Amino acid sequence: MTPLRVGIAGLGTVGGGVVKLLAAQAELITARAGKPIAVTAVSARSKRDRGFSIAEFEWHDDPVALAASQNVDVIVELIGGSEGPAKALTEAAIAAHRPVVTANKALLAIHGAALAHAAEAAGVALSYEAAVAGGIPVIKVLREGLAGNQVSRAAGILNGTCNYILTTMREEGRDFAEVLADAQALGYAEADPAFDIDGIDTAHKLAILAGVAFGQKIDFADVHIEGIRRISDLDISFAQELGYRIKLLGVAEQTAAGISLRVHPAMVPVQKPLATVDGVFNAVLLQGDFSGPVFLQGRGAGEGPTASAVVADLIDIARGAKIPVWGIAERNLTPARVLPMSQHEGAYFIRLMVVDQPGVLADVTAILRDHGISLESMLQHGRKPGEAVPIVLVTHETREASVSAALGPIAALEAVLETPALIRIEP
Repeated sequence: MTPLRVGIAGLGTVGGGVVKLLAAQAELITARAGKPIAVTAVSARSKRDRGFSIAEFEWHDDPVALAASQNVDVIVELIGGSEGPAKALTEAAIAAHRPVVTANKALLAIHGAALAHAAEAAGVALSYEAAVAGGIPVIKVLREGLAGNQVSRAAGILNGTCNYILTTMREEGRDFAEVLADAQALGYAEADPAFDIDGIDTAHKLAILAGVAFGQKIDFADVHIEGIRRISDLDISFAQELGYRIKLLGVAEQTAAGISLRVHPAMVPVQKPLATVDGVFNAVLLQGDFSGPVFLQGRGAGEGPTASAVVADLIDIARGAKIPVWGIAERNLTPARVLPMSQHEGAYFIRLMVVDQPGVLADVTAILRDHGISLESMLQHGRKPGEAVPIVLVTHETREASVSAALGPIAALEAVLETPALIRIEP
C-alpha cells in the first residue's frame, strides 16, 4: 500500500508526540486509515535530540520549503502563531494543493475564513481538531455528530493553565501570584503567562468554536476578553459560600438579537457539569436543538492528547474524507452579528472593600437602585468598625450596561477602598 506521506513543521512537544504516536500505533492506524501514514520530512529550529531519530526524514531548515517537497502528501503545521512561517507554510501548502493539519488556534481565529476559502478553492482539506481543547474531539462532534442540529450555545473551560490555577487556589486557599509561580515551575504556565491568564488563548479557541457551531464568519476583534489576574482567594472563598466555583469560561451563544462571544471568569453553580472540571482538564458543553446538551471533557493540552487529535485528522485525510472547513462551504458563511458586551444580561457578583462605618451599605444600595439593579443577597462577615471589610452583593438578572454605570459612582464613594470586583454568574 502506498503510504500517506507527512511533512511536519515544528518538532516540539506536539510534533514529537505525532512522530511517536504514528510509530507506536502504526498497525492500528493503517487498519483504520486504509493505508500506512508515515512521516517523511520535517522542519524544526534545530536538529537537537528529541528522543527519536530524525535521520530517516528529509530535513528542511525553512519550514515553508516543506510545501514544495516531492516527498510529502500532507503538511502538519505545529509552529504556532497567527503570522510568520506558520501562515506562510499553510498558504504555500494549500497553493500547492496539499492538505494541511494544524493545531494553530491563533492562525485559524485570525485568518480562518481566508484560509478556508483558499483550501476549498484548491480542493484540499484544512483540518484543525487539535487547535481546540487538545484531545477532546469537539470539532468532529460539531461538524459531524451534531451536523443535523442548530447549535445555540457552546461554553467551555478551554485553558488548562487557568483552570489549574483557579482549582489550586480553591483547594489550597492560596493567592493568585503564588499559584501562578507554582504553575510555571511545573510547566503548566509559560515564563510569560499573559497569553493564558489574560484569556487570549481561550478567546482564539472560542472564535473557532463559534464559527463551526453557528456557520458564521467570526471577527476575532468582536470577542470580549477578560482574564483571571484579578481573581482573589477572597473571591473564591465567597464563591464557595454562595454555592459557586469560579472558572474562566469561553461562551458563544446564539440569540435572536445576535451572537454573544465572551471570555471571562464566571461563577458556575457547583451542581453544573463545568463546575466539576478541575486541574488542567478542559470541557465543552454544547446545546443542540435536537440533541439537547452534549458534554465533552478531557485533557486540553500535552503531547499525547494533542498528538492524538492531529493523527485523527491525518486518518480522515488518508480515508479521503471531504468535510468543509467550517462545517458548511465557506461561500455560505455569513458575517456574524456580535452583540456588544454592554447588552449582556445576567446576575452579577460584586465584592467591595469598604471602611466599616454607618451608612456605607445604604449609599451603595441607593446607587444600585438608581441604576435599576436589585439585589438577591448580601454577605458581610462580622463587624470591624473603622477598618476595611469585604461586602459581597449578588444581583438579580440585569443588563451589563447598568452594572458598569453603577460601579463608577460606587468606586468613587469615600468609604470604598479599592476597585470593586465584578464576576458574572452563569445560570
